[in-house]
Formats: sequence, structure tokens, C-alpha cells
Amino acid sequence: MKRITKSIIAVSFALALAGCGSSGTSTSSSEDKTISIGVTPVPHAEIVNDVVKGLLEDEGWTLDVVEFNDYVQPNTSVEEGELDANYYQTINYLDEQNESRGFHLKAVAGIHLEPMGLYSKSLTSLDALEDGATIAIPNDGSNESRALKLLADNNLITLKDTDGLYTLESVDTNTKNFKFQELEAANLTRSLDDVDAAVINGNYALEADLSPAKDAIISESTDGEDAYKYINYLVVKEGNEETEKTKALEAALTSDEVKDYIDKTYEGSVIAAF
Repeated sequence: MKRITKSIIAVSFALALAGCGSSGTSTSSSEDKTISIGVTPVPHAEIVNDVVKGLLEDEGWTLDVVEFNDYVQPNTSVEEGELDANYYQTINYLDEQNESRGFHLKAVAGIHLEPMGLYSKSLTSLDALEDGATIAIPNDGSNESRALKLLADNNLITLKDTDGLYTLESVDTNTKNFKFQELEAANLTRSLDDVDAAVINGNYALEADLSPAKDAIISESTDGEDAYKYINYLVVKEGNEETEKTKALEAALTSDEVKDYIDKTYEGSVIAAF
């Protein structure tokens, strides 16, 4: 009987320890006050480091900012749970990546838009684009579609109607016989020495000290019916849209402080969307 009693006591003690361990883990999880976010350097990292980090610190959060120089890894990192969120992409790009790569990512809030523009080191107007000129464009689906739409909207080419994204096969007329060079979006600014012009995403243009508002030969309309497609979103893994971390990030990114910073810092090259 004594042996049985001792065994019962031992089991009860072990269960009690396990219960304490379980309770401790839960408490630790609930007290996790570090948020990790993936961004591209300009303007996203600047906005987050200069404004958002301080706002979150005031609320008791620590913000871990991870910078990327491409458009794929920030989504992979959120999908795999390495990051809580990212902030750098449009809704069209997000939808394309979810479909093509099997991601399960959700847009939470629209933060800003950066007009895509056509840039050149040697030309200052559309009239200067001669027959056979080479134009570099992004090679990923949504940004290539966006670049071709910009060229079509400015009567450089015409496009066939489509329910999906525009591709080079969508080009209907190209009366000036432009040659299109498809490059990774991050490499477009470096291509300007080798092509007549390039259609460049706003963040990469800014990173290369090119102003969408001042230096672009043409740029996207920011108040047209398609402008919403160009907004950059806060994005999280599906299922995390309502977490405390996500809500804290959303509140900070859509604050008056962020809007004022965007207006004063980028002078029309980045436009707040909230």
C-alpha cells in the first residue's frame, strides 16, 4: 500500500510539474511582445524604422525589421512563419504569388502607393523614343502587366483585352517596333545604361535616387480607377489577420504620424492610401 501511495504521489507531482510547465509556456506566448516584419529598403524600411518602430515601442512592443532586396523572400518568410508580417507589395502581386507559389497570405491594410514610371538616362520625353528603341520592363507577372498598361495608357503600344494579366503576347500594336527586355524588377535601375528606357517600380526608383514625381518621363495616375491596384499592403499569414501583433502593426502603419512622414519626406513620390 505504501508503494502504491508513493506511486500516486509521484505521478501527481509529475502532473503538477507538467501543468506548471504548460501554464508557463502559455504565459510566455501571451507575453511575446516582439513583432517581426519584412520590408524592402525604400520607402518601406524608412517608414517603419523612422516612425512605426517608435510608435510601437511606446505601446510596449519591440519591432524586428528585416530588409530584403527582392520581392519573393519576404512572402516566403511570412508563409513559413519566420516573420509575422511584410509590407512592400501590391494586391495584384500578392494574388499572383498566392496562386503561383501556393502561399496563404492575406492583405490586412493598404498603406501607400508608389507610381511606377518610365525612366531614361538619355531621353526626356516620349517623342524622343525612336523606332526600335529598347525598353526594359519587370519580368514578374503582375509588374510586367502593370508596366505594359502604363505604356498603353500613354499610346506607346496597344493591348488586347484580357481578363488576366497583360504579357508581351498581349501587345496588339507596336507601331514604333519597340524591343522589350524583361528583367528582374530589382535590376531595372542598373539597366538604364544599356537600354533606351525602363519601366521601374517606385521603391526601386527611389532607392536609386530617382523621383517618380520629378524624374519619370511618364508615371501612373494616382487617382484613376486602377490606382487601388498600386497600393502597398501590410500582409500576414492567413489566420493571423486579427492577432494582437497584426492589430498593433496596422494601427501604427495607418497613423497620422506615418501619413505626415510620407507627405513631407517623399513629396508626391509616395502617397499615403489611408
